[in-house]
Formats: sequence, structure tokens, C-alpha cells
Amino acid sequence: MISVIYGAKDGENYLNREINDYGEYESAVKDIIAAVRTDGDKALYEFAEKFDGVSLDSLEVPAQELATAADRVSPEYAAMLRRAAENIRQFHAMQLREGFTLRRADGTVLGQRISPVERAGIYVPGGTASYPSTVLMNAVPAAVAGVKEIIMVTPPDKTGGIKKEVLAAAAIAGVTRVFKIGGAGAIAALAFGTESVPRVDKITGPGNIYVALAKKLVFGAVGVDMIAGPSEILIVADNTADADTVAADMLSQAEHDRLASAVLVTDDRALADAVADSIERQLAELPRREIARAAIDNCGKIIVTDSIEKAVEVSNRIAPEHLELCVKDPEALFDKVTNAGSVFLGHNTPEAAGDYYAGANHTLPTGGSARFSSALSVDDFLRKTQFISYSRDGIDAAINDIVMFAESEGLSAHARSAARRRK
Repeated sequence: MISVIYGAKDGENYLNREINDYGEYESAVKDIIAAVRTDGDKALYEFAEKFDGVSLDSLEVPAQELATAADRVSPEYAAMLRRAAENIRQFHAMQLREGFTLRRADGTVLGQRISPVERAGIYVPGGTASYPSTVLMNAVPAAVAGVKEIIMVTPPDKTGGIKKEVLAAAAIAGVTRVFKIGGAGAIAALAFGTESVPRVDKITGPGNIYVALAKKLVFGAVGVDMIAGPSEILIVADNTADADTVAADMLSQAEHDRLASAVLVTDDRALADAVADSIERQLAELPRREIARAAIDNCGKIIVTDSIEKAVEVSNRIAPEHLELCVKDPEALFDKVTNAGSVFLGHNTPEAAGDYYAGANHTLPTGGSARFSSALSVDDFLRKTQFISYSRDGIDAAINDIVMFAESEGLSAHARSAARRRK
């Protein structure tokens, strides 16, 4: 049964954000990374047998199989994928921006050039599951950014293949190459390269604890998007909300995994009680009820506040991954929201629309990191290169200041390098 809390306490950890000791996992991940760096493809084949239970003939999906992947799903499914991809493409195209050049009167020129990374790697969870939405949400922004090569890795199923829906999404999204590898080994292969897998410049995409720790450990050798934790939803609702709908939205995240968090914050006690009852009724109907049950029991909360404004204050402290505003005037309340990964406004906007179809990205900051980070975007695949060019008059006017600054920091070689340019 979900717990109901009357009155929010400052500093309370309402979501599943306890600090855990991942030492045993980290040691295993370090060993996997080291094996891939040393043995390359050989290690990847061995890990496929050990972790995925499959003996692979090759690591890469044949180019022709990828090119024709959309033809192997139903026309209706392919059309749906294309509509979703276009929605994602339209949204992310709005994020594109140009560089700039600043020209000063003395002839000094400064600016910023924006260019895509040359090669991006996207991780898509797989095996028994199928996540074509993850393919679209990672590959489409990379393609919009202008990335030349998009390398996708995903674990094989028990037959040694990739689910047809995932491959179809890859073809539609513009993925260049697909490799049948997963877990920490796949992250290591993308970060350092092997005989078959090319080294990439940026890795994006979600995964389990081994994938998350591998991304953390290879950061620096390669860029990563974020270190994602368990999924989260927080719903702020008033007395205009439908209890069954709110409960359904909470369960939509609870079914992700046993550590997912689902929280309702409301100023209406009757709604709180009705949602708690509805969650119990709906749980019995879910195919993934065992997972959702564990998430609700361990990480689910209903918090009753004395005002809807106080509910938003609670949400801002929590900084949830997904925030639904199921209230009478969501736009007005949205003005008060400061910390959230993605916000869903009004009774007609389920979080699931953002997961799959609307176009905004579903790769979002978790664990409270929405306080300082953002959703995956085109920017994750772009580099900003600054440039500076001094004219003769411009450097003459600046030299004394540069020398003074350098000497104040005790860096005499810096000062001398500038001073040598005096007339």
C-alpha cells in the first residue's frame, strides 16, 4: 500500500535517492572495461555468451539488414515510428543555433563556431525488452545536429538478433551502424574502440547500473550525456483531477523497475485517498504488477499539503525527472516551477506522450539533477569552439592589462609572452 503523508517536511527524501555503495558493481565494471581495452572483439564475444547467453557469429548487424529494417515491421507500425520521429525532429530542430562573431572597433575579432561531434554512440537497452523510443530520442537529435556517424549498441536477444522494432526505429532515425553488444562492455567499446566497433566522441542513452557506472568511468576519454538513476514521476494535482487517471499516470512509471519513484502532491485529502485506493485496484490489472507493486510499496508516496502553492514548493525541492501539473490552471502554476526535467501541463497530457510521441526528449535528469542539468538535446551533440584574433592596435591596447593580470598570478612566462608583442 502506498504511504500517505500529511504535511511536507523540508529536506525530506521523498524519492528513491538514498546514497548507495556501488563498490561491488564498480569493481566488476572496471574489470569489464579493462578486458575490452585489452582483448577488443574477443572480450565482447565472451561477454555476449556470459551475460546474454548467446554465441554470436558477428558483432555488427549487416548494413543491408539495417537498411531494410523498416520493411520488416507492419506498415502501420512503421508509419507510427515515422510520425513520432518527425515530431521529435521538429522539436529538436528548434534547438539549433548558429555561432557568432564579435568585431570591436580596434579590429579585434572574437567568436564562437558551432559544429557537431563527428561520431556519436547511442546505447539502447535490450535483451528481453524492446525500446524503439530510446532509439528515436537519442538518434534523431544527433542527426538533427549533423553528426556524420551514429553508432548504436544494444544487447542481442537469445537468438543473437535485434528486435525488429528496434532496428526499424534505427533505420528511420538515421543510425549509421548497429552492434549487438550490451552492458558495460558496449560502453567500453564505444569509448575506446575495438577491431570492429569504432571509437566515438559522445555516448548517450540509458541503461542499468553497470551501464551507468561504465559511462561514469569512461567519462573524460569520451563525452557522456548523464548518469541516469531510477525513473521518477511527481504529480501535482488539485480537486479538478481524476483519481483514476492520476493513479494510472503514477503506475506508468512504477512499472519501469522496482526502484522507480511515483509521488503525488496534492492539497485535497479526498483526492489523496481516492488515488491510493485506485492504485491498489489498477495494480491487480497490470501485466508488470510485481515490478510496479515493489516500486509503489518502496518508493511511492502521496503527500498532502495545505495549498497547491505549497505542493509546487515540494516539487521544486525534489526536482523530479517528470512533473505533471494536473490542476485547473496548469499554465499559471508552471510559472512557479523552477526544477523539473520535463513538465506535462493539464489533465490531457500524460507523461507517456512525452516518452514516445510528442517530440520533446524523454532522456531526462534524475535524482534531483534537474536542479542543474537538462534533458538530452541537440546541444549534447554539438561543440562550441571559441576563436580570437587581435589586430595590431587591439593587442597594443590590451598588453599592459594582460601583463598585470599574469604577474598578479605569479605566471611570469604568461606576462612575457604578451609583452613580446609590444611595438
